[in-house]
Amino acid sequence: MPAAQSIAIACIFSWCGFVCAISFMESWLKFRAPGLTLSTGLGIGKLVFSALNKIERFLAVIVLINIFLIPGVQCPNTHFPFLMAILVLIIQTLWILPSLNKRAGKIIEGQTLPPSKLHYWYVGGDIFKLAGLITCGISLLNLS
Repeated sequence: MPAAQSIAIACIFSWCGFVCAISFMESWLKFRAPGLTLSTGLGIGKLVFSALNKIERFLAVIVLINIFLIPGVQCPNTHFPFLMAILVLIIQTLWILPSLNKRAGKIIEGQTLPPSKLHYWYVGGDIFKLAGLITCGISLLNLS
């Protein structure tokens, strides 16, 4: 297995682990902690999801380089699912996450806001992104 393929596989499945651990576990579990206020939880969430987004962008670049630019890992079965994941990441980075951060900031400042569906969009995006990443990772594993 070429090194580029191994690097891409490691990055893809590490990325999946980060998303699953943070989006599907940490984000809602923290609000069950005794004594944690909504403001504190939202502040932690802003920090954690901003860090996750930076890690995702870093891993995306590494995978992009390894499956599109390095000879020997060219596999058309990986391109579409990976590009699906990238599209979701771009939407989350440029629209959903900034909107959620702005909303969280207002709530932290004490404003009462009506319910929002942004969290559902973010979670839906993560499910779609994971599907693309897992499909891409399995395709890369099957090249061996």
